[in-house]
Amino acid sequence: MEEKIWTRDFILIFIANFLSFLGFQMLSPTLPLYVRDLGGNDIIVGWVVGSFTFSALLIRPYAGHAVDMRGRKPILLAGTALLAISAAAFAWVGQLLLLLLLRVIQGVSWGLATTASGTVATDLIPPRRRGEGMGYFSLSSNLAMTFGPALGLTIVGLHHFDSLFACSAALCLTSLLLAGCIKMNPVPGLGQRTQHAATAAEEHKKTPRWDLFEKAALLPTGLTLLIAVTFGSISSFLPLYATQKGVDGIQWYFVVFAVIMMLTRPLTGKLYDRKGHRAIFVPGAVLVIAAMTLLSGMHSTMTLLLAAVLYGAGFGAIQSAMQAWAVENVPPTRRGMANATFFSGFDLGIGFGAILFGFIAQTIGYGNLYLVAIIPVVLSIAGYLFYTVLHKKEKQPSNASF
Repeated sequence: MEEKIWTRDFILIFIANFLSFLGFQMLSPTLPLYVRDLGGNDIIVGWVVGSFTFSALLIRPYAGHAVDMRGRKPILLAGTALLAISAAAFAWVGQLLLLLLLRVIQGVSWGLATTASGTVATDLIPPRRRGEGMGYFSLSSNLAMTFGPALGLTIVGLHHFDSLFACSAALCLTSLLLAGCIKMNPVPGLGQRTQHAATAAEEHKKTPRWDLFEKAALLPTGLTLLIAVTFGSISSFLPLYATQKGVDGIQWYFVVFAVIMMLTRPLTGKLYDRKGHRAIFVPGAVLVIAAMTLLSGMHSTMTLLLAAVLYGAGFGAIQSAMQAWAVENVPPTRRGMANATFFSGFDLGIGFGAILFGFIAQTIGYGNLYLVAIIPVVLSIAGYLFYTVLHKKEKQPSNASF
C-alpha cells in the first residue's frame, strides 16, 4: 500500500507555508516601487532586495543547527512571529536607511521560518515519495507567487503602502496560528522524540565547531545559486522595466509564472523519483535561458507572458528537484542543515543578482541586464555536465539513502 503524502499535518504546514509566502510575495514587486516613492534609485533597490537575502543567508547555518538540535516547531514559530512583526513595521518606515535595516530583520525571520518549514515537510513526506512530495509542498509557495505579487500591486494601486503592509502582517500572523497546531512527528526511522534528541546530540558532537553547511547538499545548492541569480533580476527590476517600456500586464506575469510552476512541479517531482535530476536540470536551464532572451527584447504583453511560461516551467522544475537532491543523501538528524544549505544558496543567488543587476541596470539598461543574466545559467549547465561526466555510473534516484 502506497504511503500517504496528504496527512493532516502536511496539509497544515502546506497552508501555513502558503500564507507566510503570500505575505512575503506581496512585498516582492512592490518594495522596489516603495523605494522609488521614498526617493531611491536602482542601486538602492538592489541593496534593499539584497540586504534581505544576505541576512537570510547568514542566519541559515544557525537555523539549520537550531532545527536539528532544538526541534522544528520552536524555530518555525519564532521565525513566523518575527516575520509578522517586521511586515507590520514597514508602515512606520519613512527613511531609506531604516527600510534597509528592517529588511535585514525580515531576512533573519525568513531564514528561520523557511528552513524550519522545509524541514518539517521533509520529515512528513514518505521517503520513497520525496521528489513527488517536495513537488506538492512547493505548490504552497507557487500559489503564493500566483496571487501575492498581483494582490500586492492591486492593493498599492487602490489604497496605499500602509494597507499593503497591514495585509502582509495579517497573513503571517494567521500562518503562525496554523503552525502552532501542527503535531511534529518523530524523525522517520528514529522512533521516540527523546531518541531523536539523543541521536542529534551525538551527531552534533561529531561535527566540527564551525559546521556551516551540509557537504552532501553543496552541489545542488551551487547549481541553484546560479539559477537564482536570474530570479534576483526579475523580482527586483521587472516591474520597473515593464513600466519603462510601457508594457501592461506585469501583474499577470507573476500569475502566469506561478501557475506554470504549479502545473509542472508535481510532474517533474514524479519524474525525479523515476529518473533523477539528470532528466530535469539541463532542460529546465535551457527554458530559463529562453525566458531571459525574451525579456531582453520585451516589446509587448504577449512577450512578457511567454517569458513567464518558459521561466515558470524551467525555474520551478529545477528548484524542487534540487531541493529533493539536497536532502537525498543525508541522515535525518542533518536534514535541517541540508535545507539550510540549500536555501542559503538560493538566498545568496537572489541577493547577489539583485545587487549586481542594480549596478548593471544603472549602467547598460534593463534590456541588456537580462542578456547578462544568461551567463550564470550557462555556467550552471557547464558545471552540471562536468559533474555528470565524473559520475557516469551513479544511479538515480538513490531512494535507499533516504
